[in-house]
Amino acid sequence: MSDYLKFNLDDVKSAMGITGDYQDKTLRPYFNEVVSFLRESGVSERNISVGIVARGVSDLWNYGGAEGKLSEYFYQRAAQLSYK
Repeated sequence: MSDYLKFNLDDVKSAMGITGDYQDKTLRPYFNEVVSFLRESGVSERNISVGIVARGVSDLWNYGGAEGKLSEYFYQRAAQLSYK
């Protein structure tokens, strides 16, 4: 995670309604992957928000559903943010 982000995994978990640290080892790689995806898609650090990262983490994790697909909403929002 970058020092430029104004939030961390705990903030994303809070947005997802997750408490405690039991799932941290599972969620942290998804968090890092979503942030990297957004950066590499051209979204500036200042436009990466808790909301879009929480959506991406939730999509990838899917509460253990193992689908591992980002939602259409995530892609649309990422595209919007990359133009800001």
